[in-house]
Amino acid sequence: MAEKIDGEVDCEVVYASAPGQATHLPCRIESGATLQQAIESSGILQAHPDIDLTVMRVGIFGKLKPLDQPARTGDRIEIYRPLKIDPKMARRLRAEEKAR
Repeated sequence: MAEKIDGEVDCEVVYASAPGQATHLPCRIESGATLQQAIESSGILQAHPDIDLTVMRVGIFGKLKPLDQPARTGDRIEIYRPLKIDPKMARRLRAEEKAR
């Protein structure tokens, strides 16, 4: 990341549009800016118009966080896609397929 300037926060916004396809965008925002403001200023919403922050959840390093939380230097802000299938069901289907 670039050198930090007083009053600014350097972070990264990440979105995986599909398994194995992730977009990582560096972001520099004003100190005190929220996760939502960081996401909006990163340009990821323009790169991925399918992102809907009203239904998708966000987190930092794998831990869910509210959009109004202030971002901090070094944060990796992750946008999570909704699950297409329940994880328990997916495991069961894989086990059944393997058993055949």
